[in-house]
Amino acid sequence: MPAKILKGEVIIVFADTIFDSYEKVTVDDADSVIWLKEVEDPSRFGVAVHDGDTITDFVEKPSEPISNLAIIGVYYFKQGEDLKKEIQYLLDNNVTGHGDEYQLTDALDRLLKDGKSFKKATVDEWLDCGTLPAWLDTTGEILEKEKHSFGEYENTTIHPPVYIGDGVEISGSEIGPNVSIEADSVIKDSKIENSIIQKNAQLTGCKLNRSTVGNFAEAHKATGEIHIGDHSILKQ
Repeated sequence: MPAKILKGEVIIVFADTIFDSYEKVTVDDADSVIWLKEVEDPSRFGVAVHDGDTITDFVEKPSEPISNLAIIGVYYFKQGEDLKKEIQYLLDNNVTGHGDEYQLTDALDRLLKDGKSFKKATVDEWLDCGTLPAWLDTTGEILEKEKHSFGEYENTTIHPPVYIGDGVEISGSEIGPNVSIEADSVIKDSKIENSIIQKNAQLTGCKLNRSTVGNFAEAHKATGEIHIGDHSILKQ
């Protein structure tokens, strides 16, 4: 995010965060609002410790069960300049945390210690896309919710839920469940389950499960679980 945007009221939403909430939140009575979700394994996330609606501490990927309320990656700040100042402090002083990385939770902690008030808000549903397994699982959940329609394809069986984009060509194949195929991809003589196929991909003679195929990538006679990036070619 360009630093010049961190001015005045700021809302930050991480790109790998999908959430749903029916809770109405008032932001007037706090310097910042942090959205949280209860999780089974808090060691994967930054978490917040709270007293009622007031957040009292932040911990990045805790090794001890200090809180099971994960920070989902949605933040409101009344003064973006305050956040910018603390992020700059971390960079200038090379303050890194878990994984020897710069952590936003360290900037939040500095704001908290400076007397800024933090309020918690919760979401009803949080779909995490931060890892490959999470991305695949979340895609399946979204497909189930959206219930896309699809056409007929030559000698092909479709097992919903699936998403099939515009211009996709499929023949002699079995697709689904939980498969997303983006526009202009071509799939021939393949079986694809629980996978994400991006734009202009080409699959021939493949049998894939829990796989991801990038834009303009090709896979020929691949089997099992594969993950190939954009413009890659895989032949087995």
